[in-house]
Amino acid sequence: MVEGLGLQVVDGRRLEKRFRDALDPGGVLCDLQGRARLLPRFFYEVPSWELALETPLSPHFDLWEFVQTDVREAPALQSFPRYVPCAVTLLAAGLELFRDAVGTFVHIAANGGYRSPAHALSRNASPHCWGTAVNIYRIGDTLLDDRAAIERYAAIARESLPGVWARPFGNGTGLADDHLHLDFGYVNAVPRDAPSDVYNPKLSFDPL
Repeated sequence: MVEGLGLQVVDGRRLEKRFRDALDPGGVLCDLQGRARLLPRFFYEVPSWELALETPLSPHFDLWEFVQTDVREAPALQSFPRYVPCAVTLLAAGLELFRDAVGTFVHIAANGGYRSPAHALSRNASPHCWGTAVNIYRIGDTLLDDRAAIERYAAIARESLPGVWARPFGNGTGLADDHLHLDFGYVNAVPRDAPSDVYNPKLSFDPL
């Protein structure tokens, strides 16, 4: 159990097969340039929607905002328990800084937080599969659906969040014209309570 969160940390390779098939813990996806990226292995277990609603990841962002998906998610993950990579807490911390910079509410789109590798919107190695990407559709009263708004807030994000990547404006692969996509890349968070075999390369990569 993670102190302060009330969530259990689980090794994805110890989950039931239906969850392993959807999450592919420790598996590999290639990005658009063909570079192999190692998927997360450790997850927070979210037993219910009620707990997701009641669990703050930062002062102004709750867990439910990062796990709301629709029927395009893998069937095993359309009900609870749900699983979200441990790096989601780093994303929430970054968004807290961004919220301070813009001085108002930041609204995350449905399917705009964590998406499993089996989600229909997961193409190549999307950082959404690492729990380190977010799609923001509105900031305060401003809808992010035109170039001026998206580029304005992308610039603020880059200034306030060192290392963040903002998707360029446009309509096509790798672009966005109706939201602001921010991500911190392919972060694999290994919690302090992780089993010791994660540090043994042979044990870590052997399948169950």
